[in-house]
Amino acid sequence: MGSMSIWHWLIVLVVVLLLFGAGKIPKLMGDMAKGVTAFKKGLKDGEEDGAKPADGAPQVTADGTVPAASTTEAKKEAKV
Repeated sequence: MGSMSIWHWLIVLVVVLLLFGAGKIPKLMGDMAKGVTAFKKGLKDGEEDGAKPADGAPQVTADGTVPAASTTEAKKEAKV
């Protein structure tokens, strides 16, 4: 009962074809491919934007901590 046999998949395929029709499935797959492409482009753009820290922002290491030099520089700037 935990696994699906080939007959289960064939029945699901027939039901999907009846619900959506054979003409809508290629359009649906094309729209999904455009969405995946846009998602990947957004991730790529986000990585490029995220690589540059803002001016005056402390540097954060990979483990999420702020090095001591960055905190003391920030304190000095805050006092001035």
